[in-house]
Amino acid sequence: MNMQSPLIFFLIDNDEEDQEIFNLALNEIDPAINCLFGDNCHSAINKLDADTSLIPFMIFIDMNMPLVNGTGCLQKIKSIPRLKKVPVYMYSTAGDPRAMKEAKELGADDFIVKPSSFQGLVNLLSQLLQNHANK
Repeated sequence: MNMQSPLIFFLIDNDEEDQEIFNLALNEIDPAINCLFGDNCHSAINKLDADTSLIPFMIFIDMNMPLVNGTGCLQKIKSIPRLKKVPVYMYSTAGDPRAMKEAKELGADDFIVKPSSFQGLVNLLSQLLQNHANK
């Protein structure tokens, strides 16, 4: 996959174990993919503000985080002009239809329920990469 080298994914999730699993899944797909993490919305926005050249290939935002929840974080991300075209996915353990609808109305590309298995996550991320490679 030679789109942008290396590809940078950004996961905003306060669960360190979920961060580690997400990173392992990306490494399984392509070891050249870099994954950056925000432990919460504030740390993510600080990282994005600190490096104005940083434009992730995709951003994933956990719905359930302390301080600012996923939809609040989505609104902050979408207000950063250079990130307007970056695909943003809400990423949650539960697929609440109201939350899904709200996230899409606020500009999320999709709402993803976290796969229950590692291989499920690898397959999901591979599919998203293929979809965006074909655009």
